[in-house]
Amino acid sequence: MKTSWTLKKYYFIICILLILQHVYSNKIINGLEEEVKKSEFPNGFLFGTSTSAYQVEGAYIEDGRSLSNWDTYCHINGVIPNGGSGDIADDHYHRYLEDIDLMASLGVNAYRFSISWSRILPRGKLGHVNPAGIKFYNNIIDSLLLKGIIPFVTIHHYDYPQEFEDRFQAWLSPLMQEEFVHFAEICFKSFGNRVKYWATLNEPNLYMEMAYLKGVFPPSHCSPPFGKCSYGNSDIEPLLVVHNSILAHAKAVKIYRDQFQEKQGGTIGMVASAYMYKPMTDNEADNKATNRALAFRVAWLLDPLVYGDYPIEMRHYLGTKLPIFNGEEKILIKNSTDFIGLNHYTTYFAKDCLNSNCTCMESDVLCTHGENRAIRGYVLITGQKDGAYIGDQMGMPGLYVVPQGMEDIVDYVNKRYNNLPIFVTENGYASNENQEGYDMDQDRKRIKYHKAYLASLARSIRNGADVRGYFVWSLMDNFEWRFGYTVKFGLYHVDPFSLNRSPKLSAHWFRDFLTNTTLNNIQAKSTI
Repeated sequence: MKTSWTLKKYYFIICILLILQHVYSNKIINGLEEEVKKSEFPNGFLFGTSTSAYQVEGAYIEDGRSLSNWDTYCHINGVIPNGGSGDIADDHYHRYLEDIDLMASLGVNAYRFSISWSRILPRGKLGHVNPAGIKFYNNIIDSLLLKGIIPFVTIHHYDYPQEFEDRFQAWLSPLMQEEFVHFAEICFKSFGNRVKYWATLNEPNLYMEMAYLKGVFPPSHCSPPFGKCSYGNSDIEPLLVVHNSILAHAKAVKIYRDQFQEKQGGTIGMVASAYMYKPMTDNEADNKATNRALAFRVAWLLDPLVYGDYPIEMRHYLGTKLPIFNGEEKILIKNSTDFIGLNHYTTYFAKDCLNSNCTCMESDVLCTHGENRAIRGYVLITGQKDGAYIGDQMGMPGLYVVPQGMEDIVDYVNKRYNNLPIFVTENGYASNENQEGYDMDQDRKRIKYHKAYLASLARSIRNGADVRGYFVWSLMDNFEWRFGYTVKFGLYHVDPFSLNRSPKLSAHWFRDFLTNTTLNNIQAKSTI
């Protein structure tokens, strides 16, 4: 009898421990109240903030800058909420010193920004280099270095001279490859003695989707069922755009490696949009669909840069629609990246559409009936399952808080690409605050988001991933493309009238995280 009671106590204790382990595990997976410290990351790790030229600079017709594709698009009545545009944006062109002071006050050691193609080469190869543009970026780079902040430069982040669109249809043409190489070479010559981190292009895999599949970015090309545009072919044009982007990247990397890298001592790579996916169900078809979703999203861009060709899954389902790299091009693109940049925000469910019917839910902004197409790998991507969302909804439609996705996408990339160095070049929380005000409750969610995603990233590093940097999107609220100024990602609020910057609670938290101090009584820090 005594022995029986002892065993019962033993089993009871074991059950309690298992329950506690399960609760703790769920906290880790879901990012609930999870704390993270800077000391969990390697020495020399880059912690920074991120912006892009069109989204923050403004000064769209000053000092010799030509009109970009985004200038033209935003000036079409009704395409951007409230008539928003980057004409003024955050006026970073005139306030960059103030903004660099903000970064220094946070304690970041890196800043990722992009260069306006229209500001450096207003007419591309047909024109001259604009000295005012060179001076502006020289001033930014020199000012950053004076503050001990490392410049991490993206050469092309969605914006290019409108003239390219008018003359040869921009990224639909191989001519864009040569224009980009010329632009990149000017950047290497002008800034490379001080810039040690280069990203050639930002997210060609997302840009093609928004501009040539759905038609909600310029030049607004698409076809049914993905959208109703005046021009375009959603089954073919996205493939051409990514193809030209990969070749443009590889040609620019070759010039950098042949002519600049040894002397300048920098590193160069590309940035991919990297959502994570999890199967809608545990069945084999949905597991395979998840792998296809990753291949058609992430590997589409990165496989060529590492292995010299597109993923076999894409060739299987797209056949002759998928462009072909010739022998010389395969040699050129293979191993054409020193690192992989990942822009990661969220995770989605993936459902197989090969062996079952895929029906969109009306409330799911991600899902269109075009999901059941070869261009999508016959996978339905959705944020919902049985009426429930995959995670808490953010302020931007289609984004959800799923911290475990950070660890999962980094592990996927780490394993697929043999532990190439990784930088998380964008990660951020979208809130839907009033334009004039600052919503502290939304910003508390932003803090919780960054804590959880950083903790997830730290787990990947402990598991062996060679992650070398993390950049918050974004330093400040800015022009968020097709959403204009209705969605906020910033650590700093920007008043729409005065353009004054004010730190949000998340800015205080990030500063304290970076300086290894504790944000005590976070509820009390309400003075902004």
